[in-house]
Amino acid sequence: MENQLSSNKPRQIPWFKQNASVLVLSTIVLGITSGVGALVLSFFLESIEHLFLKYGETAKIPAPIATMPLVRLLSVVIGGVIAAVIWWFLRTKTTPTISVNKALAGGKMPLWQTLLHDFTQIFYVGTGGSVGRELAPREVGAVLAEKWTPFLSRHHIEPLSSDDRRLLIASAAGAGFAGIYIAPITGMLFAVEIMYKKYDLKTIGVSLTMSTIAMGIGSLVKGFNPYYLLDNVKFPIGSVLFVIILAPLCGFAGSWFRKCFQWAEKNQTKTRHILWQLPVVSLLTGSIAYFFPEIMGNGRSLAQLAIGGSARYQQIIIVLLVGAGLKAIVTVLTIRSGASGGTLTPSISIGGALGAVAGWVLSYWVPGVNIGQGAILGAGTLLAASQQAPLMAMFMLIEITHLDGSAILPLAIGILIASAVSRLVLQPKTSKKA
Repeated sequence: MENQLSSNKPRQIPWFKQNASVLVLSTIVLGITSGVGALVLSFFLESIEHLFLKYGETAKIPAPIATMPLVRLLSVVIGGVIAAVIWWFLRTKTTPTISVNKALAGGKMPLWQTLLHDFTQIFYVGTGGSVGRELAPREVGAVLAEKWTPFLSRHHIEPLSSDDRRLLIASAAGAGFAGIYIAPITGMLFAVEIMYKKYDLKTIGVSLTMSTIAMGIGSLVKGFNPYYLLDNVKFPIGSVLFVIILAPLCGFAGSWFRKCFQWAEKNQTKTRHILWQLPVVSLLTGSIAYFFPEIMGNGRSLAQLAIGGSARYQQIIIVLLVGAGLKAIVTVLTIRSGASGGTLTPSISIGGALGAVAGWVLSYWVPGVNIGQGAILGAGTLLAASQQAPLMAMFMLIEITHLDGSAILPLAIGILIASAVSRLVLQPKTSKKA
């Protein structure tokens, strides 16, 4: 009788055979590894900046303005030559790397090739190359997540479904971003709005948890300081009128910036021609940096110049206008010539510069408007338009600048308008593809 009762009891399934438990474990492990990966890349970037430019990047000193002009020129050129050789080797002599989007579609990311590819991105940005640095930590997180599922299978742990595998890759990519910019909500929204494109409790829970863990690890060294420093920027009710005028302009500019980036990526040099094309573009970048160091790197210095420029007005208007144009051209040429990198922070720098110029012009007609407000609103609206991700753009500006509540209304209205305008501009291209 006792034997019969014991045989009727449901067998307890080990935790490592339960899908929910494995997903929780995976979220924690990949949150830690993505955060550590972002931290290592940050240390590597600082080392390259000290080695090549003899300076340490901070929010107060985001550009190597104290570095000798000739050193700035040589740094970008030497960095371009070295990066070109590495990327030529990776693309022609080994298994080529693939994007995070292709990994989400089932592609396999080669491990050491992807890691070398990502460190090369950070190396080139550290020497002064004009491209964003946020792609590398995203790819590091994604490749570790992509390799995690086979690891579970080898150790006889319940394999994850294909949807959960995609969720982990997208979330790890967002966590890499969160770890390097200390922006967990942005990391979560990047995962669900741009990568995974699905909103539900499970998706948000996994991605936000992973991004929060990665952010916590990144903050151990960076702290919780803002990435951009605000010069006591407040947003009066007049800024709503201002952003209604500014947002369509940034929506139009952002959509064309997106088209230029997509053209550069589609026609990117992947053959031996990178060995001369990237050094030539690096020489162009270095020549501009000889006189204007804010052109270097991911655009942080140009954006900071715009955001913190409310006290200087006319003295920097021409600099910002020319700087925005040069940054757009050089960044597109850099990607076209074979370099890999992000486009988020270059979009912020270009939008910030254009918004600051518009803020100066409209300050004569709209009460309370200044350059700093224009820079923030321009950065957010152009970012939303260029990335087609309004929620991510809004929370990214809030998290990396520590905006106060007065910015939320004009920023939200501006991003809504800019996103609508950019969709209208991009619609004909979508229709043709359909």
